[in-house]
Amino acid sequence: MGIFKDTGWKKVLAIIMSIVIVLSLTLFYYVRAQISPVASGDEAEDITIDIPSGSSTNNIAKLLKDNNIIKNKYMFTLIVKAQKKDGKLKAGTYTLNNGMEIKDIIDELSKGGKSDNTVRFTIPEGYELGQIAELLNKKGIVDKDKFLKLSKDISNFTNNHPVLKELSTGMTLEGYLYPDTYEVYKDASEEEIISKMIERFEELYTKHIKSKATKMNMDLNRVTTLASIIEREAMLDEERPLVSAVFHNRLEMDKPLESCATVQYILGERKEVLSIADTNIESPYNTYRNPGLPPAPIASPGIESMKAAVNPADTDYLFFVANGDGSHTFTKTYKEHLKAKNKNQN
Repeated sequence: MGIFKDTGWKKVLAIIMSIVIVLSLTLFYYVRAQISPVASGDEAEDITIDIPSGSSTNNIAKLLKDNNIIKNKYMFTLIVKAQKKDGKLKAGTYTLNNGMEIKDIIDELSKGGKSDNTVRFTIPEGYELGQIAELLNKKGIVDKDKFLKLSKDISNFTNNHPVLKELSTGMTLEGYLYPDTYEVYKDASEEEIISKMIERFEELYTKHIKSKATKMNMDLNRVTTLASIIEREAMLDEERPLVSAVFHNRLEMDKPLESCATVQYILGERKEVLSIADTNIESPYNTYRNPGLPPAPIASPGIESMKAAVNPADTDYLFFVANGDGSHTFTKTYKEHLKAKNKNQN
């Protein structure tokens, strides 16, 4: 009888386990189907929607479902809450594609959409403070003089941006207004716009650069200054680590960087060919006369140049010369450098 009972219970347990497995698999495939994109391939299409100000996550989920952008509004709401973005989705006009994954839709809604009350602008990589102020002034977004006055002293923003406390007193924001595309309210003040750009720099620096910089014993100013020179010297992303390696190698050997970009910064213009007189200008930013890095950045570097600054290529290169097409020829000796330079001039 004991054997029969044991066998009977085993059968019951086996049946229960089978049911649990079947239900789990059913639930798994159901959830996966419900959170998958509505369409794929050629069937996917862009859909423009307006999310009113003050919309709750539930309201946004219903709006997305009604417009055929998601399959299941309840699943969308659960994922938003799981990502701790409940209440953080923003109003505005969005053009979404019903071939998008839910996580990508949430990311877009977290950034904020277009609005009649906002304006977008893009700051190119390698722009200097003066160029940024001029661009925004021309677009009617800021008063150039006020923007520059605020940007000339980091103490105007250190209270709200801890990253700036790593810099020396009296420094400007040159290099720390991150080049990116922004959307701001039309009545946003110069302070608010500058803060938004510093915040973006702080976000990327903390996420991608700070840890490696610490390991390399490079402080914030050193990283950003080197990255700004790399930004102005290199046009191709794949060459940025090589340019970085040249500068790292020269710094280790106490050789002047001899960067044309630093002299152009002194001149206030981007001369394609520098004269001997240009390279002899007395300035702490003149890397032809002075070994080491300049005292501060010369432009706003993008993330690829910042990454290159702390991730130089493993190479013995000490020189590079522009090829005229955006690329460079890298060499190890001065003799090789002269050969490459003469070749490009002929």
